[in-house]
Parts: sequence; C-alpha cells; structure tokens
Amino acid sequence: MKKIVLLVGVLCLAQTMRAQILSPVKWSYGAKKTGKGEAVIFIKATIDEGWHIYSTHEPDGGPVKTSFVFKPAKGYLLNGKIAEPTPLSKYEDAFDITTKYFAGEVIFQQKIKLRSAHPIVKGSLKYMVCNDRQCLPPAEVNFEIPIN
Repeated sequence: MKKIVLLVGVLCLAQTMRAQILSPVKWSYGAKKTGKGEAVIFIKATIDEGWHIYSTHEPDGGPVKTSFVFKPAKGYLLNGKIAEPTPLSKYEDAFDITTKYFAGEVIFQQKIKLRSAHPIVKGSLKYMVCNDRQCLPPAEVNFEIPIN
C-alpha cells in the first residue's frame, strides 16, 4: 500500500512540474497626454535574464517579429507607426540571419490623436521569445490601456 501511495505522489509531482509554463516576458502598459488632443501609449516588455524578444523590424525568414494590432475606435486615431528604441543585433545560427532583438526591457511607443476625453485603447501584440537554447512558440497578448 505504501508503494502505491508513493507512486501516486511521484506521478502527481511529475504532472505538476510538466504543467509549469515558461513565461519569461511580462508586459505592462501606460499612457500620457502630451498636448491638446494628443497622447502616447507605452507598452513595456520586462524580459527575464538570458531571454530576448525580437524587433518590430525583423527581416523575413527569421523569428516572429514583435507586432501590434490596435482595435479601431471612435475615441482615438493612431498617429504614425509604433516606435521602438535601437535594437541589439546578432547572427543566429538557428535562423541563419542576423536578428534584431531586445533583452532586459524595452518600451514600445505609439502616438495617438484623441477624439474623446478618456478613450480606452484596445488591441493585441504578438511576440516570440528565445534564449541560447530554445525558442518558445509565438504568443499573443490582449491589452486595454485607458487614457486619463
């Protein structure tokens, strides 16, 4: 009987360990009004040590680039394209190209024109995260950013 209880305990522990999902990127959001009828959206990725995500300007044939989709709404209009800081770059054997990436943290910015006093910017982002040993499947994250 003790052997059966021990076996069940080991199987439960193995199942729990397999169920743990890697989540090396945490996303946070903010906004700031910059003038009459204008604001900037901030989308920040905090990336665990040893991991990196890819630029919005990643060339074809490589990893999945970070991309953003903003849901159209009456309360705001996009003003230009999403901006990012200068990425790092390195040749990656896995993709056989030089990639552009961010490690540690990165803040993407999107200017908007306000058409109402307090709109909520909704959308989604898609990204791929890798380290020196593996890449995780691309992930999609929804967001809602209130403009106050």
